[in-house]
Amino acid sequence: MADPVPDARDVDRARRRAEERADEVARAKVRYAQATGELDRLAAAAALAVERYNGEQVKLARAVAAYRDALARLDEAERRHAQARSELAAFAAKAYQANTGYNAWPSVVAGGGGPQGFMDRAGLLEVLARRRTGLLQALEAARNVAGVFRAQARSALAEQNAATQRAMQARHTAEQAVQRQQEAVRELGAEKRRLERELGIARERADELARRRRQALADTDATGARLHGSRARASVVVRAALRWLGTPYSWGGGTVHGPSYGIAHGSRIHGFDCSGLAMYAWAKAGVQLDHWTGTQWTSGPHIPLNRLRPGDLVFYAYDTADPDTIHHVGVYIGKGRMVEAPYTGGRVRISSIWRPGLIGATRPGG
Repeated sequence: MADPVPDARDVDRARRRAEERADEVARAKVRYAQATGELDRLAAAAALAVERYNGEQVKLARAVAAYRDALARLDEAERRHAQARSELAAFAAKAYQANTGYNAWPSVVAGGGGPQGFMDRAGLLEVLARRRTGLLQALEAARNVAGVFRAQARSALAEQNAATQRAMQARHTAEQAVQRQQEAVRELGAEKRRLERELGIARERADELARRRRQALADTDATGARLHGSRARASVVVRAALRWLGTPYSWGGGTVHGPSYGIAHGSRIHGFDCSGLAMYAWAKAGVQLDHWTGTQWTSGPHIPLNRLRPGDLVFYAYDTADPDTIHHVGVYIGKGRMVEAPYTGGRVRISSIWRPGLIGATRPGG
């Protein structure tokens, strides 16, 4: 049993499903582009984090070298500290052996040799006292220097280690973000490809239904073209236009015999533009029109919009007060709808006539 001939509603539903899939593909492409842009941003941030980490590694190497240098200076300071302590201990031993102690006056008073001996002993004691004071100061300075070097070395190394750890964590976080975004981009890319496949299937289904409907309508064209009267003629016009639902828009395309290759960016597209479709449809009813909306507008009486009949041509202009700005035409099929070849990238379709720019209608040869 042969498949039933699809009616206009079947074709329209299939077209709507294809358009819905096209919208889904468009949204998926936007999401994919946004995700790819975010991946580029994160990759740049990761590269910056890696470079900061590399910089901290260089600083850490310098800090380690500085730490080792500080340790060497610390060793030298501690050696001087020990030397100062030894010298002070030796001084104390000599002072004890000389029986001078730490108080000069008993020796000065008890010593012999008269005034000269007193002066000699007083000078010696003064020298020893100065020597002791100097040794104590040297000991304290060595202790302070060693403490400063020790604190500086530890502090510098600890701070640089902390900075390196922070840089390493930032690098790790940035690289993880890039990895997650790469996964998101892969998932969105897979979703986009899946939707594109579904769009292709939906379009093929809609094209097949439209083809079968055109074929069914074509079977009645031969007898329809011989009918007389405006209503019969209008029926032929409508059927002729409906026959090519789904045909690609081609700028400059269409002849009285059907779709054709157009001009300029339509030169490789086999189809109709808006005035080419109107010319073809009315040629089937025996009325010759130019391939131009300008003369199609004047090809018959202008019909009030509340008195439209199937087959009438409806026109759209940039300025509805100026017919010279007419840029589009469609074939009216009733109930506020028309068949039109809409725009580059579109296909012959059924749509509402009620949209901005509607300037009026014409009944060719009426």
